[in-house]
Amino acid sequence: MNHFLDIHKTDEAALRSMIDQAGAMKKARLGRPKAAPDDEQPLAGRMVALIFEKPSTRTRVSFDVGVRQMGGETMVLSGKDMQLGHGETIADTARVLSRYVDMIMIRTFDETILTEMAEYADVPVINGLTDRTHPCQIMADVLTYEEHRGPIKGKKVVWAGDGNNVCASFLHAAGQFGFDLTFTGPAQFDPEEEFMGFARQKGSKVVVERDPFKAVEGADLVVADTWVSMHDSQSAKERRHNLLRPYQVNAELMSHAKPDALFMHCLPAHREEEATSEVMDGPHSVIFDEAENRLHAQKAIMRWCLGV
Repeated sequence: MNHFLDIHKTDEAALRSMIDQAGAMKKARLGRPKAAPDDEQPLAGRMVALIFEKPSTRTRVSFDVGVRQMGGETMVLSGKDMQLGHGETIADTARVLSRYVDMIMIRTFDETILTEMAEYADVPVINGLTDRTHPCQIMADVLTYEEHRGPIKGKKVVWAGDGNNVCASFLHAAGQFGFDLTFTGPAQFDPEEEFMGFARQKGSKVVVERDPFKAVEGADLVVADTWVSMHDSQSAKERRHNLLRPYQVNAELMSHAKPDALFMHCLPAHREEEATSEVMDGPHSVIFDEAENRLHAQKAIMRWCLGV
């Protein structure tokens, strides 16, 4: 049984196979209505539980549509719909769900909820996001880069801002896909050493550069994410803004990257904060291709989990 818990916990060859299959499945759907079934129906007769303890737009819609396109059905559950970790242990919930569904995707807060779910489930479990990592997003990002610029191996990726959960998965991907990553942001928001250490151990060049203009020199891809969480207090938001403002991705900063550099943002975005609309809507931006590719990447992930 294949769980998809994190990029660094998944075999490199399997990751590459998923990216290639995602690209092929996307091409096969060109011109079709969104609800039209795929030619292959590998999830026919399958039920997938989609659990959301955190709100979601892209994760919810992309997984739901993806399952349906492949012939399966979904059961969408929110944290308040369940006794997840409150009236019932995570282990017992995992055991029960395994009797009803063929696969579980969970978007949650604490990483231990994900790992305990996977430990006790008898069906594959997919990490739809935790506070520490966001692997499905980065699989979509790799797919997006490669469909625009070819192999990502050996390229320079620059992460600007907060070394958050999405940045963590980018570092895991750097090690597994063989690209380099430069982090530029305040010292208070550096990525965890564990994440940087993984990429370095795999042979990737990982650099921390406080000067954002130096950081983006020679960059093939520049990535940003929101500076604040919906759960942050107003005072915390103001403090974070003050610290992160020098790392805004704007036209001036992008002009120091390679002329054909791409810009990505996993969305949702706070426009004119972490990135300007001029960049987000400009010629470097592939943010909406990136959003669409959540669908195709996750379809390949689900097929890999089920071996279909």
